[in-house]
Amino acid sequence: MNDNFVLKGIVCYSRSQTEIAVFPDSYVVCEKGISRGVYRTLPEGYQTLPLTDYGDKLILPGLVDLHTHAPQYPFRGTGMDLELVEWLQSRAFPEEARYSNLDYARTAYRQFVERLTRSATTRACVFATRHREATELLMDLLEDSGLTTFVGKVNMDRNAPEDLQEESAQVSARETRLWLEETEGRYRRTRPILTPRFIPSCTEELLESLGDIRQERGLPVQSHLSENPEEIRWVKELCPQAEFYGDAYDRRGLFGRDPSGRPFPTIMAHCVWSSPEEVVRMKENGVFVAHCPASNTNLSSGIAPVRTYLDAGLRVGLGSDVAGGHTESLFRAMTDAVQVSKLYWRLVDQTVKPITFAEAFYLATKGGGAFFGNVGSLEEGYEFDAIVLDDSSLSHPQALTAPQRLEQAAYLSLDLLGLHAKYVAGRQLF
Repeated sequence: MNDNFVLKGIVCYSRSQTEIAVFPDSYVVCEKGISRGVYRTLPEGYQTLPLTDYGDKLILPGLVDLHTHAPQYPFRGTGMDLELVEWLQSRAFPEEARYSNLDYARTAYRQFVERLTRSATTRACVFATRHREATELLMDLLEDSGLTTFVGKVNMDRNAPEDLQEESAQVSARETRLWLEETEGRYRRTRPILTPRFIPSCTEELLESLGDIRQERGLPVQSHLSENPEEIRWVKELCPQAEFYGDAYDRRGLFGRDPSGRPFPTIMAHCVWSSPEEVVRMKENGVFVAHCPASNTNLSSGIAPVRTYLDAGLRVGLGSDVAGGHTESLFRAMTDAVQVSKLYWRLVDQTVKPITFAEAFYLATKGGGAFFGNVGSLEEGYEFDAIVLDDSSLSHPQALTAPQRLEQAAYLSLDLLGLHAKYVAGRQLF
């Protein structure tokens, strides 16, 4: 497939955390899956490449979802009047138990992957379930989709329903090793990520084993952190020696740095109630925060202080957190992030200013994209992930600027109505 081409249109990307760069009637060049930059006039050396002229449409970087649960997709948009723990017990856990049935898993995961492929998301970090065979099936489907993803077989050997809890730490570790062996070298775009569900569902023995596996194989890690006050109290009871929630991961080499101090990629979702000490540790260890505003609202978890994290220099991206979040739309996640930051400013701390739409766009592109490497922009040297947005259905009596058009499209969740085109690592998906 030809991954050398040129697109023409209104090109937009984050120049910085606070500024959206706009290039009307401009060209963006893809060469071997890498952006070679944006030009007002196409350089002579690129003039023989295939050109697609998208006219007045917006050409944007692909969006990055740092946290979503594939097996929860079937019940998205239901149970949204419940609090976190009740929701887990009555909705999430019973649904995830169904993935022991491969026929069910195949049907459900196919629906999830088809919808994710049609969305504005080009890269995602995905939780599966504790079921090894179903997790491998999900990875097969995602590989065929053309998306770039990290996928995790979930680990949980305590505090879960009998049909979802793994028999022991030894069994969980053994299944994880087998999963890694069976998928090694099998994919180009789909990679494994260690996934202890959260501290309450993993014994100390299991966490220690996962730390060993992570160090042996050099894997990234994803999990949940400080989502709910009751959850934090529970972690303190289970791990009284830990200084704070994140320290329970860090003691087992699962929090951004191994015991020798070497960094590794780590995502912690939510961080709604992280203590100052936890924030300092996250920054020291380079941990990414996956901000999931829809889920935090739906499940009454609270409002993550994202402005504080940005000002502190933490790495932050966005997560849809389906199905705690009710939609896979990262346009919706952007607007939710702005809205909840305004509520935090109004109701919690009026010295903490809300984030802007430009900052939310940065979180959905460059912010989260950094977890995947040089991802999340159309600047020269970035992997070529792009979406083409046709907002012509949004009639307006005035001529809007490109940033205004982008903001309006995001608030109206135009990505759910259909994108015009989508590219991942230089490959056109549609």
